[in-house]
Amino acid sequence: DKMVAMKIRRVDADRTRMQHEAEMLKKANTMNIGPKLLDVSDNFLIMEFIEGVLLPEWVKTLRGRGTKSRVQRVLRVVLEQSWSLDELGLDHGELSRAPKHIIIDANEKPWIVDFETASANRKVSNVTSICQYLFVGSQIAKTIQKKLGKIDRTKLIRSLRDYKQKRTRENFEKIQKVCTLHNVRREFNKSSV
Repeated sequence: DKMVAMKIRRVDADRTRMQHEAEMLKKANTMNIGPKLLDVSDNFLIMEFIEGVLLPEWVKTLRGRGTKSRVQRVLRVVLEQSWSLDELGLDHGELSRAPKHIIIDANEKPWIVDFETASANRKVSNVTSICQYLFVGSQIAKTIQKKLGKIDRTKLIRSLRDYKQKRTRENFEKIQKVCTLHNVRREFNKSSV
């Protein structure tokens, strides 16, 4: 009795089944990340439908008073979700180029989606990848900088290196501080879209 999202395996796909993506999504769901997995077969993956806009589009539409705090709140949650995936040992695999992998819903809650290339076997790099995308080397990084103000790139890169060498909560919080996300509330504003 509700709308769902269905991913269908293409006949020319290099994979023969949808089970791997389902397993990765199910693992992410244990940390309340990603759309809820509902069912899977060899050719179909059925999951919760997330209605919203892609992160780059959402950021570009923001104007006026409260914009900075709205962006900070959403990005803080994205980083927290990335941290949780790192802790879980699940590498998303696409967060360094994530224009289609983060959806912002009507309550301004961010959703990491598309776990097709995710892996529980390779070294995790979700936090470092998403920070590269959001703050360093992409078109969206420039847009975010306009909304948040300048972020010290040298400090951020140093913090990311420290985190990569020693993946601790303390090093993660240093990244949040450099990105001006450390003192941000994490509630979602239901009336702001």
